[in-house]
Amino acid sequence: MEYRSLGRTGIKVSQFCLGTMMFGGRTNKEDSIEIIDHALDTGVNFIDTANVYAANKSKRIVGKTLARDGKREHIVLATKAFMPQGEDVNDRGPTRRHLLKACDDSLKRLKTDWIDLYQMHRSTAEIPIDETLRALDDLIRAGKVRYIGASMFPSWRMVESLWVARELGLNRFVCEQPAYHMLDRTAEREMIPAAQTFGIGIIPWGPLCGGLLSGKYRRDSSPQGARWQDGKDNFNREATPLAWDVIDLLRDIASEKGCSVSQLALAWCAAQPGVTAPIIGPRTLDQVSDNLGATSVEVTAYDCERIDALVPPCASAVRYFDRANRLDLRPNQFRNLV
Repeated sequence: MEYRSLGRTGIKVSQFCLGTMMFGGRTNKEDSIEIIDHALDTGVNFIDTANVYAANKSKRIVGKTLARDGKREHIVLATKAFMPQGEDVNDRGPTRRHLLKACDDSLKRLKTDWIDLYQMHRSTAEIPIDETLRALDDLIRAGKVRYIGASMFPSWRMVESLWVARELGLNRFVCEQPAYHMLDRTAEREMIPAAQTFGIGIIPWGPLCGGLLSGKYRRDSSPQGARWQDGKDNFNREATPLAWDVIDLLRDIASEKGCSVSQLALAWCAAQPGVTAPIIGPRTLDQVSDNLGATSVEVTAYDCERIDALVPPCASAVRYFDRANRLDLRPNQFRNLV
């Protein structure tokens, strides 16, 4: 396992981050614990959670697992806040009121005294960024949070946040979580170059395009009950003919390397300039074992040339990033977020 600096901080995180969205939902408690243990045994020291994962069951499972045998001391534990936590109109968004409460709730659910990385799950023009940053800075000064980050921020808003933090003498975001994978390289247009310029770590979510890059899908067939059916996923994102061409190429390259398609896709993502640690979101023990096998896959310049010939830098074969990046959200739109 390789360990990389998180942005311009001195903290080191594993080259793959364990995402926990499936825990407590499609993956039961016992299997979730087994997945966490396997990931830690393999060298993962970076775990990402969020308030909306399985109605916070995911956090409770992670907290209970890490509380055993002093494991928490060695883990970089991340969580995200922003999404609604109930019917209360104020229990959502990047406001001081919500962020302070969400942090305290997360500490209890995760059975920890501090959060290593506290991230804003989305941005909105409704709340001035200085209110958000002041609240996050207070949490850092109180010792409840070590670092702060963002997810799906437009590049201009990330730069605005850096400017405001500097002007007001506040702690700044150290990382960004964009949707980023081989079939949608939109993040390369602005966000990743901006991150490289300003020392922001990139932690891609969805590096397997919701499983489309796992190798289990074909043009004319999908596993029963899988996320992608008839060429569309559960958010109605469509796999274009070009996407299937890329997947066919990946099968050829993976066969040459003796690895799985998913391992190749993850290794490609982890090898891209500016990327710190792609987030894997396994549902089963077999999946986490396969995903972490990507650490042994070498992506060569020739491999990249073949992939770039189909999906050039900044291009996309599936509209994933834009569909997930809904800007200037109003309260009644929160439930429609991808």
